Amino acid sequence: MPGKKWIALFSSPHEHRIQFAKVLLMEEGIEAIAVNKKDSAYVLIGEIELFVRGEDFIRANYLLKKNKL
Repeated sequence: MPGKKWIALFSSPHEHRIQFAKVLLMEEGIEAIAVNKKDSAYVLIGEIELFVRGEDFIRANYLLKKNKL
């Protein structure tokens, strides 16, 4: 995706929180990508990060705060 800047919006060690946030954003027309940065040997170490396009960041952040994520 040349020319598209992705910004980390939210991170959590809990996959269900990331998936909930991702679905919430996608229902509002905001594309989101989850990147799992957990250690493959020790799945309790690390986080999963949720990224959105730069132009969607403010709106996405508002939606997550509104939904207490």
